[in-house]
Amino acid sequence: MKVAAIQMVSGPDVAHNLARARHWMNEAAAQGAELVALPEYFCLMGSADTDKLAVAEPLEAKPSPLSAPIQAALSQSAAELGLWVVGGTLPLRGADASHVRNACCVYAPDGQLAARYDKIHLFRFDNGREQYDEGRVLEAGSEPVTVQAGALKVGLSICYDLRFPELYRAMSFQPGQAACELFCVPAAFTYTTGEKHWELLLRARAVENQAYVIAPAQGGRHQNGRRTWGHSMIVDPWGEVLACLPEGEGLVLAEVDAQRLLDVRRQLPALQHRKL
Repeated sequence: MKVAAIQMVSGPDVAHNLARARHWMNEAAAQGAELVALPEYFCLMGSADTDKLAVAEPLEAKPSPLSAPIQAALSQSAAELGLWVVGGTLPLRGADASHVRNACCVYAPDGQLAARYDKIHLFRFDNGREQYDEGRVLEAGSEPVTVQAGALKVGLSICYDLRFPELYRAMSFQPGQAACELFCVPAAFTYTTGEKHWELLLRARAVENQAYVIAPAQGGRHQNGRRTWGHSMIVDPWGEVLACLPEGEGLVLAEVDAQRLLDVRRQLPALQHRKL
């Protein structure tokens, strides 16, 4: 299956962001992609974290453009282009008006909602110069989520989740199910942390789980002054970077090769050797 990771430099205008996302999904489909993945916060990078509250949507199985325009755009794109769409993240209403869920919604080629994952690990950073705490606005999820996207079992994660290998192990070793073949990591890594850890962590998750990793990212200078690391990439189960876009809008594509996956797992059966 050919997969595409879309990189964006989203801003505060939701309609504009949705239009740019659709442009790149069109391009991915034209290049033969069967699954496309958007970055974290593809729909909104506001001037303040609280901007998410104003555009938060209720979860809708059949989203209306009036009450759930972001979900409707994702569903419509999946159906019209015949794609599996991993919809980056969007703000879904939380338990109270002051918090939202940072949710990844996956749509099947018929436009139906196939899965929803809420970000479990909330980012907090303070190096004395830069400070950030997602918990001020976000409400954490609690459950790992996988989805069968055509022939692929896909594990869902979001940005800071990448630092917690136990999440990926939990997705790969669900009782009675096969290990994941592809992990998706939509992200908006800061430039500071991305420069040091992004590729390192993506390749580690691929190698230790002997799986492909697709990582669509925000990448560039945003209107709010923030700079994100970018480097959207696709990594194979041996840790090889198959494609990477350092900065700016665009996409990267690669083939998830079932035979390559089988060869790696057969030649070095580390998943079978697991003891804990």
